[in-house]
Amino acid sequence: MSTQQKGRKNARKKKNSKGKLILLIVEVVILVGAIAALGLILKTTDKDTGIVRYDIDDVEVSSDVKEKWSQVEETYTNIALFGVDARNGKLSSGTRTDTIMILSVNNNTGEGRLVSVYRDTYLNLGNDVYNKCNAAYAKGGPEQAISMLNMNLDLYITDFVTIGFEGMMEVVDAVGGIEIDIKENEIKHLNNYQASMYATEENPNNLTTDYVAITEPGVQTLSGYQAVAYCRIRAVGNDFGRTERQRKVLQAVLDKAKTLSPSQLNDIADDVFPMVATSLEIDEILSLVANVSSYEIVGSSGFPFDTNITTGKIGSKGSCVIPMDLATNVELLHEYLYPEIEYTPSPEVLEYSDIIEQHTSPYVGTMSADEELN
Repeated sequence: MSTQQKGRKNARKKKNSKGKLILLIVEVVILVGAIAALGLILKTTDKDTGIVRYDIDDVEVSSDVKEKWSQVEETYTNIALFGVDARNGKLSSGTRTDTIMILSVNNNTGEGRLVSVYRDTYLNLGNDVYNKCNAAYAKGGPEQAISMLNMNLDLYITDFVTIGFEGMMEVVDAVGGIEIDIKENEIKHLNNYQASMYATEENPNNLTTDYVAITEPGVQTLSGYQAVAYCRIRAVGNDFGRTERQRKVLQAVLDKAKTLSPSQLNDIADDVFPMVATSLEIDEILSLVANVSSYEIVGSSGFPFDTNITTGKIGSKGSCVIPMDLATNVELLHEYLYPEIEYTPSPEVLEYSDIIEQHTSPYVGTMSADEELN
């Protein structure tokens, strides 16, 4: 990280608005899931809380974005949220991100907006190699994954939070479960995921019948295990429906967390922090947990946007989400996140947009609408 970047980061931490951001992250990101990996990262573990700290050395940000960011850096902060199928506390190396989200918070109001970046989106991985964007984390850890987001989306992100499935289960159970409206066509797949979640790389066929099956549609209280299975459903709505379900779970846990006392939230933090990895300062998070009732998520969306998206099988890379004109999608993203700022895509994004079109145009329409994205 450059001296200028460190200065900006330290200045933000002194603001009360930073507290609003970190509080929202505690209540939101601890729940949904994220990832951490190796690769040019200095890793330390805080023995008091058990949370894993990753110091991000450097990430890619275009010069155009740095200039534009100066107009909003006092008002907004962005955090990358990565989720992984991590088991037995494993939050590192070589795993593709199952969840990629951006949390953008208005530091003055505490209002947050979520963007799910579809994990199979065909993008520059941050190293001028083009593939499904969830490969960036496996290749180069949080730094490359953040660089991938910054480069393709013209963003300025320098922090992240990660949690695996076990951490997510822990939080949902700790808040007493969450209320979710289960659709008829989701029941079979939710139960199938419950059966398969005992499987590991060593025992891929290790299925189980030891779970509480969902038997009817409608609003019901899901346990942590059921909530994770619900988040993993792709057969209904493909990856687009899956990310929408993840955002529903995130919102449901945040709503439930608002009803808990500071002591209850701290108990949850003690249990869950060993399953979390982040670049944020631990003492900031712990000291601000008590203010959860003041903040809320006011919007959520997916990237690429519905009006500029398609799919296709791209050679050996398989079924991919294709941004129809990356530059237009990035314009829509900035309009959504920073409506008061006049934005034009950087030269780099225009270049990536052209390359993606060249790579993908022969494959558009080579995948059926009902086909599952892998």
